[in-house]
Amino acid sequence: MERPKNRFLSELANGLGNHPDKENILLEYESHIEEILLESFNSTNEEEVGERIVLRLGRPEEIAELWRAELTVTPSNMKWMFILLNILFFGGGSLLTLAHNLFQWEWLTVIWNHLTAIPTLIAFLYLFFWALLGYEIGKGFGHGGRTLLRKTFLLSLIPNLMLMFLTVFQIIPHSWFAPLLTKTFIIACIIFTVILYPVSWIGYRWGRKASI
Repeated sequence: MERPKNRFLSELANGLGNHPDKENILLEYESHIEEILLESFNSTNEEEVGERIVLRLGRPEEIAELWRAELTVTPSNMKWMFILLNILFFGGGSLLTLAHNLFQWEWLTVIWNHLTAIPTLIAFLYLFFWALLGYEIGKGFGHGGRTLLRKTFLLSLIPNLMLMFLTVFQIIPHSWFAPLLTKTFIIACIIFTVILYPVSWIGYRWGRKASI
């Protein structure tokens, strides 16, 4: 049953042309075809197996066209987009905290009280952000996105670590985060920080599979 696989990969290779990530893309699709062949071990009809491969993965020319379109989204643009989103997330939270403690605006106090009442929800929404980071990198860059994921993760984590450092050493007054800054909340923040990369990695694997 090697002929349907080789024919599919050959057509895909021709369609990809000089794509910079061509080898990784072919390896990725080869692994998926191997899974399909294992599922089809009882079948002796090569034409039927070939149709099953196309049904599951799509036509080689369509796949190649999608990958060529992905070239418009460069790794650098993807990386900095998520880094800026994370900075905006922390920047917005910092401005809200600063304004709440410097100004006695009633509407701002109402917003602050509502947000501090749902820290768990905010934490899970933030985890979703990191899962989305991994998913988009996996979907956009496939097998070749692992290095990009690590670089983006490390750079995006800088605001998180800076905030933790400033808070732990009381450069930012603890009273600013009342009533959030409890021992339980600090432990929860550390745990969530530790699991951010595994969450991103799961999102990456999911996105990589969705790109097939």
